[in-house]
Amino acid sequence: MAIPLPSRAYDLKMLDRPSDRARDQGWVFGLPPGIASEEWPLDPVTGYPLMHGFTLLLPEDYRVHGDDIVALSFFATAPDHNDGGAPDDPEVREMVMARPSHPRLSRMTDILDYAYAALLLTQAEYDGAFATPPAPLALATAERPRWLDVGGARAFFEAAPAYAKKMFPAPPRGDLGENRAIALTPRAVDPNAGKGPQDEYVREHPPTGYQPYYYYLGGKPNPDSFRLHDWARDHAHNHLGGTMRPCQAVPEMSPFYVEFEEYFGGYNFGGGNAQLDFKEMKFDWACG
Repeated sequence: MAIPLPSRAYDLKMLDRPSDRARDQGWVFGLPPGIASEEWPLDPVTGYPLMHGFTLLLPEDYRVHGDDIVALSFFATAPDHNDGGAPDDPEVREMVMARPSHPRLSRMTDILDYAYAALLLTQAEYDGAFATPPAPLALATAERPRWLDVGGARAFFEAAPAYAKKMFPAPPRGDLGENRAIALTPRAVDPNAGKGPQDEYVREHPPTGYQPYYYYLGGKPNPDSFRLHDWARDHAHNHLGGTMRPCQAVPEMSPFYVEFEEYFGGYNFGGGNAQLDFKEMKFDWACG
């Protein structure tokens, strides 16, 4: 049976308060819900737990894996482990990959071979208690990531540039559970809702009808003729589906994806942003 395509895209906003699951669309930083400690994915490079970036409650039109899968949690290599290339240890990797895992765990790697992961969650899991990070492998020799001691929010705040610190009305608590709520708002106009992003000149699949958020006046590509479409001017940088604004090339993805900035979980993307296709479980980021 064909999967219905979403007819809307949604802007995502990180609020300046902790999450209330009864009214919010999830949370940034903090801890994932409803999983056992041993189901928390470890980093196959370092042997430490991957850092929880965000948990997003999906609106009904983005529940591409079925009505019983209502949310996803995203995990990433800690920013203090993501600098200069991954020193892979085959013994660590083998032990991590042999561990029991969550039944709906998807692992991904980036161009530098750093690790990322996503968990698809049921309603019961989303409503469940926050998870406790597992102990790192005994073989782990990398420096302990800062988030494990003070939480992702405080670790990001301590290392963030000045503009990002201003997103917090006060320094976050040094606590693993410290999080920030996610608000979701349908975009008023987005002609790319329900269309898979792709570059019209570099693509692997048939055209989806996707169009970029910009154009060149007179059809001549140069910095002076670069213009934004009016419909894209009020789009938020963090969003679910619709028009993508990657820092570099457009990764070809399904319509079921989320695009987010470094501060939406506290990552090291070289000043850039990232995209997660949670239908095909593809991940991409590029520096700014």
